[in-house]
Amino acid sequence: MHILVVEDEHKTADYLSKGLSESGYRVEVGRDGYEAWYLIEECEFDLIILDVMLPGLDGWQLLKRIRRRSQVPVLFLTARDAVEYRVKGLELGADDYLIKPFSFVELLARVRTLRRRGPVREAEYFRVADLEMDVLRRRVTRQGERIGLTNKEFALLELFLDREGEVLSRTYIASRVWQMNFDSDTNVVEVAVRRLRAKVDDAYTPKLIHTERGMGYVLEARA
Repeated sequence: MHILVVEDEHKTADYLSKGLSESGYRVEVGRDGYEAWYLIEECEFDLIILDVMLPGLDGWQLLKRIRRRSQVPVLFLTARDAVEYRVKGLELGADDYLIKPFSFVELLARVRTLRRRGPVREAEYFRVADLEMDVLRRRVTRQGERIGLTNKEFALLELFLDREGEVLSRTYIASRVWQMNFDSDTNVVEVAVRRLRAKVDDAYTPKLIHTERGMGYVLEARA
């Protein structure tokens, strides 16, 4: 998912860029309205996170231009908390409106919600090597043998399969599966991955879940 953050306050822009990147998203930053519009014309984005008070084009003007061009989801993230501003943003075509200061966990939840509203359908079936997952029937097999998983193990495996071949950080996994900020003193991700491996990997060849030291985990069939 490719996200454009339009934010002129450098500390907030850097915080958003770092947090969203660590959560697995590809992020570009526009520091003012005109720079953001240039990026929008040059790139295709899946979501735009937009401040109201910007140099050059303000958020209202930029949103009007965006809506003449596309229906990409737009989330206003601004300190303008009066009801009339929220109403104005939604009437101009924004999909959501979040007030600063904000919780990053809530921001991620809203990003996920807007992504689900998009035209992309969630996958219903995955297969990698001899590992198969039927999402709708909540059925996982390997070499034709049924594997019983807990709800969190199923969600973790579905995430790995959906992002096959991509290295997923512990921060991203924690935010997607447990909807929480990652605490470096918590080993919940490592424990969950170890238990999942015991069920889907230990008794089978080839191994599919791999550790990338200092980076995270990846699911893929390797020669």
